[in-house]
Amino acid sequence: MLSRIAESLFWIGRYLERADDTARILDVQMQVLVEDPGMDERTSCEQLLSVMGVEEYTGTPNRWMILDLLAHNPESDTSIAAAIGASRESARRAREILSTDIWAAINTTWRGLGTARSMRPPDMFEWVRNRMAMISGTAAETMSRDEGWQFYMLGRSIERADMTARLLSTAALASGPQVAWPTTLRACGAYEAFIRAYRGIEADRQAAEFLLLDRWFPRSIVSSLVQAEKALDKLANVGPRSGFSDEAQRVLGRARTELEYRPLEELVFDLPVEMERLQRSCAAASEAISHRYFTDHDLYEWTGGVVL
Repeated sequence: MLSRIAESLFWIGRYLERADDTARILDVQMQVLVEDPGMDERTSCEQLLSVMGVEEYTGTPNRWMILDLLAHNPESDTSIAAAIGASRESARRAREILSTDIWAAINTTWRGLGTARSMRPPDMFEWVRNRMAMISGTAAETMSRDEGWQFYMLGRSIERADMTARLLSTAALASGPQVAWPTTLRACGAYEAFIRAYRGIEADRQAAEFLLLDRWFPRSIVSSLVQAEKALDKLANVGPRSGFSDEAQRVLGRARTELEYRPLEELVFDLPVEMERLQRSCAAASEAISHRYFTDHDLYEWTGGVVL
């Protein structure tokens, strides 16, 4: 497979997942602000901007500012609109191997951004999630399970681990966990699965454990890291007799084992710090993948967040 095609597929997966998860994070933030009147809006918005890697902005942070910076503004590198636009550009570069259905789904989503901006925030977030789910389903039904699929899934899985870490940081920083954690579970589509897994017990510790460590739920961090490792394993030609010659596999494997084998109490004691460490691991893995597989990897880089 040509390097530019592999790179485009990798970033299609990342950009689409970034748009989806940013909508989920914003949905959590907006609901918490509405449901917890005692929360300081400025502090909460500043924390969210920090979690999302937005360091430079003008004015006092509030819900309307974060909607502009993280949702509507195509000039903001961390916005949903920018991620969808970048996914379309990546799809255009890989047009010769993408099915017509995938291209049409991505292009239609990009063209619908203007209408989405006029929606109420909850309706826009739902629209983004539905469009991303449709594109993911179309890709799953129309792409051969070849190298292209592995690069697509690799990008998607790394981005999902990173963005779920940001979502957990957002929930942990909220002043009212009794509001934040149920909302976070619903934003991940995990509430019903969580209730079944823990037989109706709703507690912050169990919610964090489920989104961090559950191997069966596809949006958990460990599940995403396992999926990324599987994709890398299938892309590797011949494995070494000992250790890992693939730096990305080593970085992701170490991040996963540090989550799985450490006591949960240590992880949740300072969850934002632990999630920032995981984001750095995802960034290092992405850089290693770029150096190994992509010749012109500087073409695609996150400029507004921790992830490259």
